[in-house]
Amino acid sequence: MNDQTPTREEREARLEGMGCRRKRVEDIRFTQGKGNYVDDLKLPGMLHGDFVRSPYAHARVKSINTEAALKVPGVLAVLTAEELKGVDLAWMPTLAGDVQMVLADGKVLFQGQEVAFVVATDRYAADDGIQAVDVDYEELPVLIDPFKAMKRGAPVLREDLKGKKQGAHGPRKHHNHIFEWTVGDKELTDAAFDKAEVTIKEMISYHRTHPSPLETCQCVASFDKIKSELTVWGTFQAPHVVRTVVALIAKLPEHKIHVISPDIGGGFGNKVGAYPGYICAAVASIVTGKPVKWVEDRMENLTATSFARDYHMTTEIAATKAGKVTGLRVHVLADHGAFDACADPSKWPAGFFNIVTGSYDFPVAHLAVDGVYTNKAPGGVAYRCSFRVTEAAYCIERAMDILAQKLGMDPAELRLKNFVKPEQFPYHSALGWEYDSGDYHTAMNKALETVKYAELRKEQAEKRAAFKRGETREIMGIGVSFFTEIVGAGPSKNCDILGIAMFDSCEIRLHPTGAGIARMGTKSQGQGHETTYAQIIATELGLPADSIMVEEGNTDTAPYGLGTYGSRSTPVAGAAIATAARKIRAKAQMIAAYKLEVHEDDLEWDIDGFKVKGLPEKFLSMKDICWAAYNSVPPGMEPGLEAVSYYDPPNMTYPFGAYICVMDIDVDTGVYKVRRFYALDDCGTRINPMIIEGQVHGGLTEAFAIAMGQEIRYDEEGNVVTGSFLDFFMPTAAETPHWETDFTVTPSPHHPIGAKGVGESPNVGGVPAFSNAVNDAFSFLGSTHIQMPHDAWRNWEAARKLGVTG
Repeated sequence: MNDQTPTREEREARLEGMGCRRKRVEDIRFTQGKGNYVDDLKLPGMLHGDFVRSPYAHARVKSINTEAALKVPGVLAVLTAEELKGVDLAWMPTLAGDVQMVLADGKVLFQGQEVAFVVATDRYAADDGIQAVDVDYEELPVLIDPFKAMKRGAPVLREDLKGKKQGAHGPRKHHNHIFEWTVGDKELTDAAFDKAEVTIKEMISYHRTHPSPLETCQCVASFDKIKSELTVWGTFQAPHVVRTVVALIAKLPEHKIHVISPDIGGGFGNKVGAYPGYICAAVASIVTGKPVKWVEDRMENLTATSFARDYHMTTEIAATKAGKVTGLRVHVLADHGAFDACADPSKWPAGFFNIVTGSYDFPVAHLAVDGVYTNKAPGGVAYRCSFRVTEAAYCIERAMDILAQKLGMDPAELRLKNFVKPEQFPYHSALGWEYDSGDYHTAMNKALETVKYAELRKEQAEKRAAFKRGETREIMGIGVSFFTEIVGAGPSKNCDILGIAMFDSCEIRLHPTGAGIARMGTKSQGQGHETTYAQIIATELGLPADSIMVEEGNTDTAPYGLGTYGSRSTPVAGAAIATAARKIRAKAQMIAAYKLEVHEDDLEWDIDGFKVKGLPEKFLSMKDICWAAYNSVPPGMEPGLEAVSYYDPPNMTYPFGAYICVMDIDVDTGVYKVRRFYALDDCGTRINPMIIEGQVHGGLTEAFAIAMGQEIRYDEEGNVVTGSFLDFFMPTAAETPHWETDFTVTPSPHHPIGAKGVGESPNVGGVPAFSNAVNDAFSFLGSTHIQMPHDAWRNWEAARKLGVTG
């Protein structure tokens, strides 16, 4: 080997493959203001549409007069439910098996509901037209409290379902009832509680919040009457699913529908489902023969598009006096709003909430979830979580702290005592999941040692003593959270959306010069797919990541996929990428064997090409193999190097983590300060450490917002009182704490590259860490559980009720 021959380390570094802190290639355009968003699209003759929305949460629509609106300069059309009935589009199916009004049909069921769609030459004319539409409402009794929804005499909300005893997920018990879903062994669980030495029971509510992505929901629909083809550009997290839904709703042939999702400016679950704006824009384009753009404003996004959470969880744990858990029993009252529009896999009406056993070895458990209708906006999306996993993690992590408090045991010690042990994996939980791998004790102990947990508890004891002596008005809380998430939906045996299995896909095509293009069925909303996907290919095929173009979001070019949400990109699409690359590498090996005049079994892979075993000087690089694939392949072999893979995962993946939050609270003002936040994540194989850190920072910031103030709140009349960023807490750099990240690595045994996913994890583990810190701070004053969110006002209220305010 001469001095010019690169070392193995140099060859690996040139690839910028898995494990490299490669800079995000997307940021070149984003940081220069060159992102390509839906609202940037301008087509010849394009019109603009906007909604008349209901000011009432529940009202009869007695009449809609559009005459004055149609006289407004620039207004071309006004659509109401009556017009949509003419094309059988007044109602649309939801992903949860329910139906939802596109435009108000006879009544409105939540404030901000779409009543009419005004189409005009520009947004200003459309707004003038909205003001001119005259709607006569008759107010009806409002039902905001989900606990009142199932009471005798409660108002009938869904008159279209009146008298129906069966829903999409089984029997309905009440006219405002959607479903009851149960899992686990009730008899064995009840027996465990009967024999328990210690039990706790607490109502743990996870308030309603909202994903509030950077860009709101928007679309442009353009119908070509000559070709009878519909093209829709939109903020879609799952473009192929949207195409299929449009085909089913509009009765258009699917090959005549083209869905394009450019840069969408964040999603967090908010852009998975279909909204009335998409349907109305498409209908308006068909009616007018021109492209129609719909872009919602921020208040519309917060008040009318898909919410998250609103789960009210009665939680019980049975345990021994020594702190060993023996049973878990949870009942959830799930507020779904006016329509069941949750974006969950079809067979899972409560998502994957049955991960509620968490990281703990519960021998028995039982879960029951009741979904109910209220006069709130519909939704229930996986806001930076995997299908109700955040609610489940918050539920069990608060409950474990409450149990520790009752036992007089340190919360970290209680968790260590009950963790699933490494030798128990693959672990079958009491509620039906098979955890793939984990080393919880190692992760927790590393976290405790890093933050010097014992010293923190000592400091806390000293501060509590000083508080009781009147020497300080601050109390100190230490929040411990350990979560196991379930991501990577999912296996076709139990996961589908609208009957379509939740696989994902990748197509890779290599060019003669060694460059290539990869197309996936996912859709990035900021995760860095263009960067990390190319890194997987770089490692698998030995070509520099910079030579691979990654393309998503166009249903005409990308293979069919189920989109991006619930941390499924790496666990499912990442696996599809690896398997497609390995198909190409297998063909490349045959070409290399032919060129090197050896049997293919005599070759072995070596970073960026194949070498002959025992003769390392006989080597053919992958770049040279690409050239050979187009001019000198073995006899009988087709030229070219390309492959498609549709990956149906055999199981979910189960990332986990240990989070610790240290917080000080002034009892006289409720003002809090997050002194330290440490987050250890185990997401299996780490593709790009820098992007992982960015994902964790972003997820923790959202967790901080949710736990410490972010809420969609309604008054008794159903008015949204947090419908703008003046009232809806959106933390800036000034409020956001410093994040300290760490990791362990426990690869998934069934994933082709061992990856598990990480994008949702910080939100899943972060929220209970913050809440546990607040509750821990107040616990020595006699408090057991304080509901979120923990803004300064509520902290002060908690202190006042405990009699410790000045």
